[in-house]
Amino acid sequence: MDERLRAAYLATDYRVRLPQGGVARLRIGAPPPGALLALTHGVPWAVITAWNPQSQPVPRARNRSAQRALLAELRASPDVRAIRAAAGVGADGWREPSLLAIGLDADAARVLCSRYGQLAFVAGVGEAPPQLHWTKAAP
Repeated sequence: MDERLRAAYLATDYRVRLPQGGVARLRIGAPPPGALLALTHGVPWAVITAWNPQSQPVPRARNRSAQRALLAELRASPDVRAIRAAAGVGADGWREPSLLAIGLDADAARVLCSRYGQLAFVAGVGEAPPQLHWTKAAP
């Protein structure tokens, strides 16, 4: 496991855009904010992306195309109750568009993330702290 990459994922601030404006800020291992709990109503959720497969930068057009395909898959999933815009923001200012999929459990998120070449994703359920999950593609 690449410890620098692991540390970067753990230090990322995961931000979910709220319907009423503003953001809910998620940190791995910290209690989820009340605004997230109000959105998810105790069902599983995952913050996922199709940007930068294998944590390697790719052209913006390719990232956008992959993200649109991921969004279409989430919209077609019978388990996904709602989707919210999100972003991962690194301590050094790095930013990656993401999606909060409400109703998507960690097993289903792992399948999707693996399909899009992602190394990891964040998932949770209820009041449990968000957890970092590695895909099988992880180093």
